[in-house]
Amino acid sequence: MNLSRRSFLKLSGATGLGLFFGEKIFDLSPVMAQVKLLKIKSAKATPTICPYCSVGCGLLAYTENGKLINMEGDPDNPVNQGSLCSKGASVYQLYDNERRLTKPMYRAPGATEWVEKDWDWMFDRIVERVTETRDKNFTAKQTIDDPKTGSKIDITANRTDAIASLGGAGLDNEECYLLQKLMRGLGVVYLEHQARI
Repeated sequence: MNLSRRSFLKLSGATGLGLFFGEKIFDLSPVMAQVKLLKIKSAKATPTICPYCSVGCGLLAYTENGKLINMEGDPDNPVNQGSLCSKGASVYQLYDNERRLTKPMYRAPGATEWVEKDWDWMFDRIVERVTETRDKNFTAKQTIDDPKTGSKIDITANRTDAIASLGGAGLDNEECYLLQKLMRGLGVVYLEHQARI
């Protein structure tokens, strides 16, 4: 298309006048009516991070009256600039899904059925199992060869090889720090994080 300076000015002027007088000339009420139907029009947008991988894509969580109503990519996030992968685009289903478990389920060793339990029972059971595993497999001292003399010496180990910890991308730096402090306090040496795998 060949556009001269004069044609460009005419087109720009017509566009400006159309925008200025458009509401008076054209009936925009159907468009206005559609805007009122948007479900996120009056919702509060809260920026958050996608929980799936370690990339850290930004999401906007829209809430209204304390209820999540929509999730979408955050265009202001420097990582993803509003775009999402297929898993990130479906993150709303973590909240609104009829198959989502909302209560702890327990399957006893050797059983074939899951049984619903309350949180207090579940936390007590987890503490009981971790303590039992740690105490059963705890190594306080370890015998090694002394590199200087070649004789056997005992060194302090204070570790357990029966427990491992895997951090997730949904954890922030502070949560990862607290998790590794807890694991090191238990004597866990197998510490890993999803971002490295």
